[in-house]
Amino acid sequence: MLTIAYFVIAFIFSSFVEYWIHRLMHLWPWFGNRLTSHYKHHYNNESPGVLVDFKDYSVVALIFCPIFLIAWSAGIGAILGGLVFAAFAAYTHQLQHENPTKCIWMKVPVHYLHHNYTWHHNFGLSVDWWDRVFGTYKPIEWSCQRQSQPNSSDSLSAK
Repeated sequence: MLTIAYFVIAFIFSSFVEYWIHRLMHLWPWFGNRLTSHYKHHYNNESPGVLVDFKDYSVVALIFCPIFLIAWSAGIGAILGGLVFAAFAAYTHQLQHENPTKCIWMKVPVHYLHHNYTWHHNFGLSVDWWDRVFGTYKPIEWSCQRQSQPNSSDSLSAK
């Protein structure tokens, strides 16, 4: 039971970390431009691929290593929760760039909207929970046909 509880907690917490890292890349452009390939990702509007994304997102699972000090079963659950979220995030990131209509678990594909309509909202990648909690969720009438980038003088700064 402890393994399952830590799995769920780690999955949810990983989505929280992913949301805030992405949002910080927009709040502090130097973080998104110099320390990561985020600017290039926005400029090209394409995913680097599931395996590259998985490698990047799975780093978050390392923060769960100290949980092994509580119990082995808790540590295993936490690491697996982080890795499963990383796989889910990598897949959904690719999906939202290639076929956002397949993101049936969300009312609108927030990452697709973020790239194609507004860079200042919808920072979630595979879930929209944190955009709703922190007030950055913005539902937009969208079409899968639109591929142009939003107009913005500073595309990576949050407003």
